[in-house]
Amino acid sequence: MFADNKLTEDMIEIEAFLLREREKVLSDAEWRFRMRGYGYNLRRTDCGIEVARLPQNRVLGTLKF
Repeated sequence: MFADNKLTEDMIEIEAFLLREREKVLSDAEWRFRMRGYGYNLRRTDCGIEVARLPQNRVLGTLKF
């Protein structure tokens, strides 16, 4: 999906993008909403935050939070 205006499937780049965007918002709900606009679905699990690509909802990886 898109991270920093380029198409990527690299989880390291996606993680860096997601964490930079998280610093811009006040709540997890706002962060999840913003990321849906970029094409990412974030879901909290026992292992961390699962990152999936929309609209297929294909899991790309997990952020260890």
